[in-house]
Amino acid sequence: MSKRTARPLLIVGTLLVALSFPVVAERADDSERASKNGTLQASIDGVQIQIEYGRPKVKGRTVWGALVPNGKPWRTGADEATTIKLDADAKINGESLSAGTYSLFTIPGESEWTFVFNSVAQQWGAFGYDAGQDVLRVTSSPKAVDHTEELEFLAMEGSIMLRWEKLAVGFEVEAD
Repeated sequence: MSKRTARPLLIVGTLLVALSFPVVAERADDSERASKNGTLQASIDGVQIQIEYGRPKVKGRTVWGALVPNGKPWRTGADEATTIKLDADAKINGESLSAGTYSLFTIPGESEWTFVFNSVAQQWGAFGYDAGQDVLRVTSSPKAVDHTEELEFLAMEGSIMLRWEKLAVGFEVEAD
């Protein structure tokens, strides 16, 4: 085999090996960020779930309807869009969602929120959000809770809950 033939084969072989590894959504270093990275790892009904998100603080601000406007897609955290990874097919609020990694957007509202699972997992904020890439949308009602200064995701009683400021909202998860 000549050098001329070997080089393209080496490049193609290297690309095939590199592309065979799964893509892992990873948030950038947060050492210089005001909003630190957060991760939730949980198992609900046998489904392993991982959520990676930015953890903004309230810092005395009005969050809902102001900092985070109602009726518009929100990255559901700070900086990069929040990602959710499921290791198995699941039902989210009774609707089927295939195993995979998704960006998790929310569309807040006063009495109803929409959780959006979007196929473009790695995005910065909601600036490039494309509703045409949505895989699933489910709704949920928010509830008032005690103050939570820093945004957090919790796994509790078959659900994933987002808590921040004086609000909690979530969705149910079960194996499909």
